[in-house]
Amino acid sequence: VQLQASGGGLVQAGGSLRLSCAASGRTFSNDNMGWFRQAPGKGREFVAHINWSGNIAYYADSVKGRFAISRDNAKNTVYLQMNSLKPEDTAAYYCAADVSQRIIRPSNVARVAPTYEYWGQGTQVTVSS
Repeated sequence: VQLQASGGGLVQAGGSLRLSCAASGRTFSNDNMGWFRQAPGKGREFVAHINWSGNIAYYADSVKGRFAISRDNAKNTVYLQMNSLKPEDTAAYYCAADVSQRIIRPSNVARVAPTYEYWGQGTQVTVSS
């Protein structure tokens, strides 16, 4: 299984970015997907989760109302639209796959890193003030 994240970059506060994560090597449409982030000197933090069909999503409180997760199963890709970016959003962003076989995870399970078996490389997001 390979997850390839892209779309990071440098943006001013208040700006927007869209991250993409392309999956290969397994049946993407059976898996739940998540985004996490890690800032320098901090632990990995949950950002968002979307279930296998795309009709259930969970968000960290810090990004709710600003970020939106979506997926296109025909393209084996999950997205993270990030709007109204803040300097505190600066981090490496990682996508991850939960090999769920179409199981719906409760929110408390979807928010923890061990739920996800496969991880992509990070894509850096830097928000300047």
